[in-house]
Amino acid sequence: MKKITMVLAIIALAAIFFAGCEKENDKGTVNLSITDAPIDSDDIVGVYIKVIDVQYHLGGANFESFPNFEGPQVYNLLDLTRGESAMVGALELEAGHYTQIRFILEAPERGMGAPTTPGCYVEFSDGSTEPLFVPSGSQSGFKGVGAFNVPANGSVDITADFDVRKSVLRTGHNVERYVLKPTIRLVVDNEAGKIVGSVVNIPEGSEIVVYAYEDGAYSETEAVEPALESPRFPNAVSSDMVCDQNSYHIAFLAPGVYDLVVVANVDGEFSQVLGIVEGVVVESKKTTSQSIDIDTL
Repeated sequence: MKKITMVLAIIALAAIFFAGCEKENDKGTVNLSITDAPIDSDDIVGVYIKVIDVQYHLGGANFESFPNFEGPQVYNLLDLTRGESAMVGALELEAGHYTQIRFILEAPERGMGAPTTPGCYVEFSDGSTEPLFVPSGSQSGFKGVGAFNVPANGSVDITADFDVRKSVLRTGHNVERYVLKPTIRLVVDNEAGKIVGSVVNIPEGSEIVVYAYEDGAYSETEAVEPALESPRFPNAVSSDMVCDQNSYHIAFLAPGVYDLVVVANVDGEFSQVLGIVEGVVVESKKTTSQSIDIDTL
Protein backbone atom coordinates (compact mmCIF):
# COMPACT_ATOMS: atom_id res chain seq x y z
CA MET A 1 0.00 0.00 0.00
CA LYS A 2 2.82 2.39 0.84
CA LYS A 3 4.48 1.63 -2.48
CA ILE A 4 1.26 2.39 -4.36
CA THR A 5 0.83 5.64 -2.46
CA MET A 6 4.43 6.62 -3.23
CA VAL A 7 4.00 5.85 -6.92
CA LEU A 8 0.82 7.93 -7.07
CA ALA A 9 2.57 10.81 -5.36
CA ILE A 10 5.46 10.65 -7.85
CA ILE A 11 2.98 10.63 -10.75
CA ALA A 12 1.16 13.64 -9.29
CA LEU A 13 4.41 15.56 -8.85
CA ALA A 14 5.46 14.71 -12.39
CA ALA A 15 2.12 15.93 -13.72
CA ILE A 16 2.54 19.22 -11.87
CA PHE A 17 6.11 19.55 -13.15
CA PHE A 18 5.22 18.91 -16.77
CA ALA A 19 2.17 21.16 -16.55
CA GLY A 20 4.46 23.90 -15.30
CA CYS A 21 6.89 23.26 -18.13
CA GLU A 22 4.07 23.31 -20.63
CA LYS A 23 2.81 26.61 -19.26
CA GLU A 24 6.32 28.04 -19.43
CA ASN A 25 6.69 26.82 -23.00
CA ASP A 26 3.47 28.60 -23.98
CA LYS A 27 5.23 31.94 -23.81
CA GLY A 28 6.92 33.86 -26.59
CA THR A 29 8.63 37.20 -27.12
CA VAL A 30 7.50 40.37 -28.88
CA ASN A 31 10.46 42.44 -30.07
CA LEU A 32 8.69 45.80 -30.17
CA SER A 33 10.03 48.89 -31.97
CA ILE A 34 8.55 52.25 -32.95
CA THR A 35 8.89 54.30 -36.13
CA ASP A 36 7.32 57.43 -37.62
CA ALA A 37 6.41 59.34 -40.76
CA PRO A 38 7.88 62.89 -40.94
CA ILE A 39 5.94 66.06 -40.20
CA ASP A 40 5.23 68.75 -42.82
CA SER A 41 6.40 71.77 -40.81
CA ASP A 42 10.01 72.83 -41.40
CA ASP A 43 9.95 74.73 -38.10
CA ILE A 44 9.40 71.63 -35.94
CA VAL A 45 12.62 69.68 -35.36
CA GLY A 46 11.53 67.40 -32.51
CA VAL A 47 8.40 65.60 -31.34
CA TYR A 48 9.25 64.01 -28.01
CA ILE A 49 7.16 61.41 -26.21
CA LYS A 50 7.78 59.70 -22.87
CA VAL A 51 6.44 56.13 -22.70
CA ILE A 52 5.84 55.02 -19.12
CA ASP A 53 4.02 51.74 -19.76
CA VAL A 54 3.20 49.35 -22.60
CA GLN A 55 0.14 47.13 -22.35
CA TYR A 56 -1.52 44.30 -24.26
CA HIS A 57 -4.67 42.24 -24.21
CA LEU A 58 -5.41 38.67 -25.26
CA GLY A 59 -9.14 38.28 -25.61
CA GLY A 60 -11.65 40.36 -23.68
CA ALA A 61 -11.26 44.07 -23.07
CA ASN A 62 -8.82 44.17 -20.15
CA PHE A 63 -5.32 45.41 -20.83
CA GLU A 64 -2.32 44.10 -18.91
CA SER A 65 1.12 45.68 -18.57
CA PHE A 66 4.15 43.90 -20.00
CA PRO A 67 5.94 42.79 -16.82
CA ASN A 68 9.44 43.29 -18.25
CA PHE A 69 8.99 46.69 -19.93
CA GLU A 70 11.76 48.98 -18.68
CA GLY A 71 10.44 52.50 -18.55
CA PRO A 72 10.11 55.35 -18.79
CA GLN A 73 11.59 55.71 -22.27
CA VAL A 74 11.87 58.97 -24.23
CA TYR A 75 11.86 59.14 -28.04
CA ASN A 76 12.15 61.93 -30.58
CA LEU A 77 9.77 60.57 -33.19
CA LEU A 78 11.33 62.72 -35.90
CA ASP A 79 14.55 60.70 -35.54
CA LEU A 80 12.62 57.60 -36.60
CA THR A 81 11.61 58.31 -40.19
CA ARG A 82 12.41 56.78 -43.61
CA GLY A 83 12.67 53.24 -42.26
CA GLU A 84 14.52 54.09 -39.02
CA SER A 85 13.15 52.61 -35.80
CA ALA A 86 13.98 52.41 -32.10
CA MET A 87 13.68 49.35 -29.88
CA VAL A 88 11.12 49.54 -27.08
CA GLY A 89 11.98 46.14 -25.65
CA ALA A 90 11.89 42.36 -25.90
CA LEU A 91 8.59 41.78 -24.15
CA GLU A 92 7.33 38.39 -22.98
CA LEU A 93 3.78 37.32 -23.77
CA GLU A 94 1.62 34.23 -23.75
CA ALA A 95 1.58 32.56 -27.15
CA GLY A 96 -1.49 33.53 -29.14
CA HIS A 97 -3.12 35.95 -31.56
CA TYR A 98 -3.09 39.66 -30.70
CA THR A 99 -4.64 42.71 -32.34
CA GLN A 100 -3.70 45.64 -30.09
CA ILE A 101 -0.89 47.08 -28.01
CA ARG A 102 -1.42 50.19 -25.89
CA PHE A 103 1.15 52.89 -25.09
CA ILE A 104 0.76 54.90 -21.88
CA LEU A 105 2.48 58.30 -22.04
CA GLU A 106 3.56 60.83 -19.45
CA ALA A 107 1.79 63.77 -20.97
CA PRO A 108 0.04 67.02 -20.00
CA GLU A 109 -3.74 67.20 -20.16
CA ARG A 110 -5.57 70.23 -21.52
CA GLY A 111 -7.36 72.31 -18.93
CA MET A 112 -4.89 71.44 -16.16
CA GLY A 113 -2.78 74.60 -16.46
CA ALA A 114 0.58 75.12 -18.12
CA PRO A 115 2.84 72.13 -17.37
CA THR A 116 6.36 72.94 -16.14
CA THR A 117 8.00 69.64 -17.17
CA PRO A 118 5.83 68.03 -19.83
CA GLY A 119 6.76 64.46 -20.68
CA CYS A 120 5.64 65.05 -24.27
CA TYR A 121 6.60 68.24 -26.12
CA VAL A 122 7.40 69.82 -29.48
CA GLU A 123 10.79 71.43 -30.18
CA PHE A 124 11.26 74.20 -32.75
CA SER A 125 14.24 75.19 -34.89
CA ASP A 126 15.01 78.18 -32.63
CA GLY A 127 15.39 75.86 -29.63
CA SER A 128 12.07 76.76 -27.99
CA THR A 129 9.57 74.13 -26.93
CA GLU A 130 5.83 73.81 -26.41
CA PRO A 131 3.94 71.16 -24.42
CA LEU A 132 2.39 68.42 -26.51
CA PHE A 133 -1.02 67.81 -25.00
CA VAL A 134 -2.16 64.19 -25.23
CA PRO A 135 -5.86 63.58 -24.49
CA SER A 136 -6.05 60.60 -22.10
CA GLY A 137 -2.49 59.63 -23.00
CA SER A 138 -1.54 59.06 -19.36
CA GLN A 139 -4.78 57.21 -18.58
CA SER A 140 -6.29 55.08 -21.33
CA GLY A 141 -3.22 55.49 -23.55
CA PHE A 142 -3.02 55.03 -27.30
CA LYS A 143 -3.80 51.81 -29.09
CA GLY A 144 -1.66 50.41 -31.86
CA VAL A 145 -3.86 48.27 -34.10
CA GLY A 146 -2.71 45.35 -36.26
CA ALA A 147 -2.88 41.58 -36.03
CA PHE A 148 0.14 39.46 -35.08
CA ASN A 149 0.84 36.02 -33.65
CA VAL A 150 3.22 35.27 -30.79
CA PRO A 151 4.70 31.76 -31.24
CA ALA A 152 5.35 29.47 -28.28
CA ASN A 153 9.08 29.39 -27.51
CA GLY A 154 9.66 31.85 -30.36
CA SER A 155 9.58 35.55 -31.14
CA VAL A 156 7.93 38.02 -33.48
CA ASP A 157 9.28 41.44 -34.50
CA ILE A 158 6.64 44.19 -34.41
CA THR A 159 6.99 47.87 -35.33
CA ALA A 160 4.50 50.51 -34.15
CA ASP A 161 4.17 53.39 -36.63
CA PHE A 162 3.11 56.59 -34.82
CA ASP A 163 2.75 58.68 -38.02
CA VAL A 164 3.41 62.16 -36.60
CA ARG A 165 2.23 63.77 -39.86
CA LYS A 166 -1.35 62.77 -39.01
CA SER A 167 -0.96 62.79 -35.23
CA VAL A 168 0.47 66.19 -34.27
CA LEU A 169 -2.24 68.82 -34.68
CA ARG A 170 -2.05 72.57 -34.12
CA THR A 171 -5.11 74.00 -32.43
CA GLY A 172 -6.32 76.91 -30.34
CA HIS A 173 -7.68 80.36 -31.19
CA ASN A 174 -6.26 82.85 -28.71
CA VAL A 175 -3.40 80.59 -27.59
CA GLU A 176 -1.81 78.15 -30.05
CA ARG A 177 -1.46 74.63 -28.70
CA TYR A 178 -0.14 71.35 -30.04
CA VAL A 179 -2.12 68.15 -29.55
CA LEU A 180 -1.00 64.56 -30.12
CA LYS A 181 -3.69 62.23 -31.39
CA PRO A 182 -1.61 59.27 -32.51
CA THR A 183 -2.60 57.05 -35.38
CA ILE A 184 -0.62 53.91 -34.65
CA ARG A 185 -0.27 50.91 -36.97
CA LEU A 186 1.28 47.64 -35.83
CA VAL A 187 3.34 45.98 -38.57
CA VAL A 188 4.95 42.53 -38.48
CA ASP A 189 8.48 43.25 -39.71
CA ASN A 190 9.07 40.05 -41.67
CA GLU A 191 5.80 40.57 -43.54
CA ALA A 192 6.48 44.20 -44.46
CA GLY A 193 7.87 45.73 -47.64
CA LYS A 194 8.65 49.27 -48.75
CA ILE A 195 8.35 51.64 -51.70
CA VAL A 196 11.26 53.86 -52.72
CA GLY A 197 11.97 56.02 -55.72
CA SER A 198 13.02 59.31 -57.22
CA VAL A 199 10.81 62.28 -58.10
CA VAL A 200 11.60 64.49 -61.09
CA ASN A 201 10.22 67.76 -62.50
CA ILE A 202 9.33 69.14 -59.08
CA PRO A 203 7.65 72.59 -59.36
CA GLU A 204 9.90 75.38 -58.14
CA GLY A 205 9.18 76.41 -54.56
CA SER A 206 7.22 73.23 -53.79
CA GLU A 207 7.84 70.54 -51.20
CA ILE A 208 6.59 67.16 -52.38
CA VAL A 209 4.89 64.64 -50.10
CA VAL A 210 4.03 61.13 -51.29
CA TYR A 211 1.10 59.43 -49.53
CA ALA A 212 0.54 55.67 -49.77
CA TYR A 213 -3.09 54.56 -49.85
CA GLU A 214 -4.54 51.10 -50.07
CA ASP A 215 -5.63 50.40 -53.64
CA GLY A 216 -8.76 52.45 -54.46
CA ALA A 217 -9.06 53.99 -50.98
CA TYR A 218 -8.23 57.58 -51.93
CA SER A 219 -10.97 60.08 -52.72
CA GLU A 220 -10.86 63.83 -53.38
CA THR A 221 -12.46 64.52 -49.98
CA GLU A 222 -9.15 63.49 -48.37
CA ALA A 223 -7.58 66.75 -49.56
CA VAL A 224 -10.26 69.18 -48.39
CA GLU A 225 -9.75 71.49 -45.40
CA PRO A 226 -10.05 69.19 -42.36
CA ALA A 227 -12.24 69.74 -39.34
CA LEU A 228 -10.68 71.17 -36.17
CA GLU A 229 -8.11 68.80 -34.67
CA SER A 230 -8.32 66.46 -37.65
CA PRO A 231 -5.59 65.77 -40.22
CA ARG A 232 -5.65 66.16 -43.97
CA PHE A 233 -5.32 62.86 -45.91
CA PRO A 234 -6.63 60.92 -42.89
CA ASN A 235 -6.82 57.49 -44.54
CA ALA A 236 -3.29 57.38 -45.90
CA VAL A 237 -1.44 54.30 -44.65
CA SER A 238 1.89 56.14 -44.52
CA SER A 239 3.82 58.90 -46.27
CA ASP A 240 7.17 60.53 -46.84
CA MET A 241 8.45 63.97 -47.81
CA VAL A 242 10.77 64.04 -50.81
CA CYS A 243 14.27 64.84 -49.56
CA ASP A 244 16.97 67.13 -50.95
CA GLN A 245 18.15 64.26 -53.18
CA ASN A 246 14.66 64.17 -54.75
CA SER A 247 13.86 60.73 -53.40
CA TYR A 248 11.20 59.26 -51.09
CA HIS A 249 11.12 56.17 -48.87
CA ILE A 250 7.91 54.68 -47.44
CA ALA A 251 8.73 51.72 -45.18
CA PHE A 252 6.83 49.21 -43.02
CA LEU A 253 4.02 48.58 -45.50
CA ALA A 254 1.95 45.42 -45.34
CA PRO A 255 1.96 43.37 -48.57
CA GLY A 256 -0.66 44.60 -51.03
CA VAL A 257 -1.42 47.07 -53.79
CA TYR A 258 -1.07 50.79 -53.12
CA ASP A 259 -1.87 54.08 -54.83
CA LEU A 260 0.64 56.91 -54.38
CA VAL A 261 -0.94 60.36 -54.00
CA VAL A 262 1.60 63.06 -54.88
CA VAL A 263 1.04 66.38 -53.08
CA ALA A 264 2.71 69.79 -53.29
CA ASN A 265 3.19 71.86 -50.14
CA VAL A 266 4.43 75.47 -50.04
CA ASP A 267 6.13 76.74 -46.87
CA GLY A 268 4.92 73.68 -44.98
CA GLU A 269 1.27 74.19 -45.91
CA PHE A 270 -0.84 72.11 -48.30
CA SER A 271 -1.05 73.53 -51.82
CA GLN A 272 -2.49 70.94 -54.22
CA VAL A 273 -2.70 67.30 -55.24
CA LEU A 274 -0.50 66.87 -58.30
CA GLY A 275 -1.62 63.40 -59.29
CA ILE A 276 -1.80 59.70 -58.45
CA VAL A 277 0.38 56.70 -59.32
CA GLU A 278 -1.88 53.65 -59.19
CA GLY A 279 -1.30 49.94 -58.71
CA VAL A 280 2.06 49.85 -56.92
CA VAL A 281 2.64 46.32 -55.61
CA VAL A 282 4.40 45.71 -52.28
CA GLU A 283 5.68 42.26 -51.32
CA SER A 284 6.97 40.88 -48.01
CA LYS A 285 10.59 41.74 -47.25
CA LYS A 286 11.07 43.33 -50.67
CA THR A 287 11.72 46.85 -51.94
CA THR A 288 9.46 48.17 -54.68
CA SER A 289 11.07 50.86 -56.84
CA GLN A 290 8.65 53.45 -58.22
CA SER A 291 9.95 56.60 -59.86
CA ILE A 292 7.58 59.57 -60.21
CA ASP A 293 7.64 62.13 -63.02
CA ILE A 294 5.37 64.99 -61.98
CA ASP A 295 5.01 66.17 -65.57
CA THR A 296 3.29 62.91 -66.54
CA LEU A 297 0.93 62.55 -63.58
